[in-house]
Amino acid sequence: MNPRDTPDRPAFFPIGSFDAQRIEDTFSLMGPKWTTWSVMTMAQESRPMRVRDVAARLPFVSEQLVGKRLAAMDADGLVTRTDKRHGAPYRLSALGESLTHVHRTLAEWSRNYLSPGVMAEAERVEDAVQRLRLRHSTAMIQILDAGGPMRFVHIAEGVGLDVSFTRHRLLRLQADGLVTRTGPRHGDPYVLTDAGRTLGPVYATVEHWSAPLATQRAPSPPASVAVPQRTNPGIPLGSDSPRTAVALRRSAAVPNAVFSHAPRPQSRVPAALTARSAPGRVR
Repeated sequence: MNPRDTPDRPAFFPIGSFDAQRIEDTFSLMGPKWTTWSVMTMAQESRPMRVRDVAARLPFVSEQLVGKRLAAMDADGLVTRTDKRHGAPYRLSALGESLTHVHRTLAEWSRNYLSPGVMAEAERVEDAVQRLRLRHSTAMIQILDAGGPMRFVHIAEGVGLDVSFTRHRLLRLQADGLVTRTGPRHGDPYVLTDAGRTLGPVYATVEHWSAPLATQRAPSPPASVAVPQRTNPGIPLGSDSPRTAVALRRSAAVPNAVFSHAPRPQSRVPAALTARSAPGRVR
C-alpha cells in the first residue's frame, strides 16, 4: 500500500467503482454457515479429505451437516472430487484455494474496525461476510460514500428502493457497525462509519477473486451511483459525530491465527460460536 494511503482513505479503491450485485453474489457464495471453517480446514490440511475427516476437525458440527456443506461447495466450485463415488474425498479447487487471500483481507478489516478482541479466524471471517452479504447493502454504502450525509428517504431514492425496506436495511447496517446517524433525532442523516469508509480494499479483493465466476455470465458494467438532490443539503455534521460501535464482543479459546482448532475433538460448540449477537443484529 502506498504510504500516503490511510485507513480512512483507501485512495486506490473507490467504493463506488465496484459492481454491487457482483460483490453481493460473491458474498452469498461465501456466506453459508461453516463454509469458511471447511475451506480453512482443508487448506490447513492440504490434502484430500473425506466428510468424516473434515467433521473430525470441526467437532462442533455434525458429520451430516458437514457432508451437506461440502456437497454444496462442490456444486459451487469451491471443492472438487475426482471420484464421484459416495464417500470419495474432497479437495479444494483452485478457486477454493484462492479464497485464502480473501479471508486474510476480511479478517484484517474486521480486526481493525469491528472486533479487535481475540476470535478464531474462521469465525471472524464468517462474521464479516454476514455483515456484508445482504442485498442492496453495497449499493447503500456506495450512495453514502458518494453523497453522505443523507436522510434515509434520499438514500431510498438513490438506490430505487421502497422507503420501508430502506429504513429496515439501514437499521441493520447500523447494528453491523457500517453506518451511523449524525444525531439522535428521528430523521437525522446517515453517514458511513470508519468500517464502512474502508471497505474499498475488501470490495477490490472480493471482486478480483470472483473474476472466474463472472465469466460464466454475461458481463454487466457497474451501475453508476446516482446521488439524489437533497432539499436541505446544508445539514451540519458537528465536530463530535457519533461513531457506531455495534460489533460482536465474542471471545474464543482459539488463538487468533490464520486458523486454529483445539488439539482434541470437543463435545460441544465453543462458547464463541454459540454466543448470541448483540441486540439489534438479526441474522
